[in-house]
Amino acid sequence: MSLNQDFVGRSFVSPVPFQVGREQIRQFARAIGDDNPLYHDVEAAKAAGHPDLVAPPTFLITAIPGALGLPTDDPALGLDYALVVHGEQRFVLRRPVLAGDELITTSTLTAIRAVGRNEVLVTTYRYTATSGEEVAVGTCTLVSRGTAPPRA
Repeated sequence: MSLNQDFVGRSFVSPVPFQVGREQIRQFARAIGDDNPLYHDVEAAKAAGHPDLVAPPTFLITAIPGALGLPTDDPALGLDYALVVHGEQRFVLRRPVLAGDELITTSTLTAIRAVGRNEVLVTTYRYTATSGEEVAVGTCTLVSRGTAPPRA
């Protein structure tokens, strides 16, 4: 069954700010095997001109609300996670993510397109500090295997 194109353009805003903590940053950096002192040592981060620990760029994946930050659990979309593989993830930082940041994430399903027998879903994430400053923009691409409509 094809995915519901009516979902393209729908947005979801995180209901509460995501609070970036020092230990979250350290744990994430350890999990990805990155020993950069800016991610672990407050004094090293301050010496480099930052007010607190800096998060690795991919840390933002942890700030996506819910499973993907979309109404993907809505049966009307037609997404079966048993058929989904992760295609791509990108982040464009406007500034570093720092311990102490409070981020609101707005996610928008920006495209569903057929590629052969698969459908590709593209989601855009906007990470905004509670002050209103845009911190980053992310893009996630998922592939729904075998759900594209047959070609005429």
